[in-house]
Formats: sequence, structure tokens, C-alpha cells
Amino acid sequence: MLIYFLFTTFQFIFTKIFLMYKSLLRPLFFIFDPEKVHYFTFSLIKFTSKIPGFKRLYRSLYVLENEKLERQLFGLTFKNPVGLAAGFDKNAVLFNELANFGFGFIEIGTVTPKGQEGNPKKRLFRLKEDQGIINRMGFNNAGLQSAIEKLKTNKRKLIIGGNIGKNTDTKPEDYTKDYLACFNALHPHVDYFVLNVSCPNVGSHAKLNDKDYLEELIGAVQKANTNFEKQKPILLKIAPDLNTNQLDEIIQIVQGTNLDGVIASNTSTDRSGLKTSKEVLKAIGNGGLSGQPVKDKSTQAIKYLADKSNKTFPIIGVGGVHSAKDALDKLDAGADLIQIYTGFVYEGPGLIKTINKAILKRMSI
Repeated sequence: MLIYFLFTTFQFIFTKIFLMYKSLLRPLFFIFDPEKVHYFTFSLIKFTSKIPGFKRLYRSLYVLENEKLERQLFGLTFKNPVGLAAGFDKNAVLFNELANFGFGFIEIGTVTPKGQEGNPKKRLFRLKEDQGIINRMGFNNAGLQSAIEKLKTNKRKLIIGGNIGKNTDTKPEDYTKDYLACFNALHPHVDYFVLNVSCPNVGSHAKLNDKDYLEELIGAVQKANTNFEKQKPILLKIAPDLNTNQLDEIIQIVQGTNLDGVIASNTSTDRSGLKTSKEVLKAIGNGGLSGQPVKDKSTQAIKYLADKSNKTFPIIGVGGVHSAKDALDKLDAGADLIQIYTGFVYEGPGLIKTINKAILKRMSI
């Protein structure tokens, strides 16, 4: 009886703490180094998820299930349109546990053929005034085989996407080989693929933005796809800093290759309009900017792609989704699904349920 009392008391206290994420947990987490907090949070979720009753507790707090939230896309059924963007669970170590936080899908990676350390630390920075993050992680990940071993534990709670890229030390003539190695090996273990060609934090980036090379890469991956009995959807993740001429090229590439869709968008190299001082930004240095500062730019790119293409291909919208309104704005602009990352860090796990509630409310009006 005493053990039961202590356990239920602990659950009650833990629940209150998680419900006070922005007022209690976030200020505490933000005292410490962002990358260390990231891995501490992983360990915390892993540990608590093993305690009897806690998976059910997480689901009761954060999961909203309703058939009206389901989305049919790429021949897949998404439980709801709110997903977790790539970069959070790079090594596919937490997707089973994160499924209990209300996501409709989770994208793992970016995965490269060989494990690599990424760029030197310190490489992850919070911009609190702007509700943003700058990272120059550099595709740090444990490698393809490690990701596969983790994905073998998939309990099929929700759709898993595989975000793939090249190793930093790969020569330009071998870029396609890296993508194909990841695509072929991950094919049995993920539900869709994302070709990450727009990350600003990896070397030799120019070739990945070349229209002719993109068409070559997409063609090679699509050809490999035909070797499997069940083909998987393939999407392209683009940068938020593209001008209208470059977005027109993206439309041409997608339509010309019959690509399954686009994710708009990745992190930005633009630093205009930030509240954070120039001195602080100079001390941080280069890296990809995410969060609220890229919200409008991402939404504008989504709207341009949707309008100019007459909505001939699906779009997953990501970038600066910190509220239900941010999510609805992206859906209104033409996104079919949305993803969060920085918003998950700043707003906490309750954000997913808040967005899904807002979607349901709009549908009932």
C-alpha cells in the first residue's frame, strides 16, 4: 500500500512538472549547454518510459486520437498531420518513446553511410530573444548500421521517415553512392525518404544545389526504388533562403522527375531582423537558423510552391511552428503536413496536442 501511494504521488508530481514545462522545466534546462541538455532529455524520457505506467501517463497527457485528424499522403495513413522534424532523433534511439507524445510521424536522421563526429563543439546555440536556435552540427550521427539496428525495434506505432545525406569527407563524384547506400539499406525500415541536400552545415555544399545534379541524384534513387517490391515515397528538403527563380527550378525538378513531394524548409543562413545583438551573433559564428525567425520565410516558400505548381505535389511545412496559429498558417499556405523541432524545445510536448485540437476545432466550425 505504501509503495502504491509513493508511486502515485511521484506520478502526480511528475505530471505537474511536465505540465509546467515553460514555467519550470524550460528555464531550468536553458541554464545548461543546449547539446548536453538535448542528450539529458533523451535519457530522462528513456528512463521514465521504462517505469510501469509512464507510457500510459505520457499518452494521456499528450496524445489526441481522432479519425478526423488522419491524413492520406504518399499512399500512407498519418494518424495526425503533426510530425517531428529530422535532426532531433538523429540516431533513431527515441522514436518509440516519442510516439507517446502525440506525433503523427517522426523523421529520423540525417543518416550518413559512416558514423561521423560532425563539426567541433560548441555547435548548438539558443537565441532566447528570438525563440530560435543556431546549429552547425554537421550531420553528426552514429552511421547507417547503427540506425538500422535501432529501427529494428520499431513497434509500428506511427510512420517513420528516413532523412539521408552524404558523409562530410565524401568526394563530389561519390555523393550519389552515399545517398544510394543509405536508401538501399534503410528501405525495409522506414516508410518514406527525404533527400537532405539543403543543410548549410556540411562541406562541399554547392554541388547539392545544382539543378542538373539534383535531377541526376533523384533519378538514381528512383531507379533504386524500383528494385524493391514495395516502393517508398521520396521527398526533397529545400532551404528557406531560395529566391523565386530557385523555387521555380524546384517546381520544375519535382514535376519533371515525378518526385513524391517537398519539405519546406531547412534551416536558414540569413541573420536579418534578429533581436539578438550582432556581437552575440558574431561570437556564435556560422550555422543554420531555425525557429520563429524563419517562420514567415518558410510559410512564404510553401505558399509560392503550392500556388505556382497548382498544388500538383504534396508539401510538408516546417520552420518556426511554435503555436497552433503558426501551424494553421502553414496548412493554409498549402502544406499537407507540418513538422516541429525548435518549437518542441521552446514550447514543450504539449504543443502537438494544442495544434491537433486547433485543427479539429476549425474542422467543426
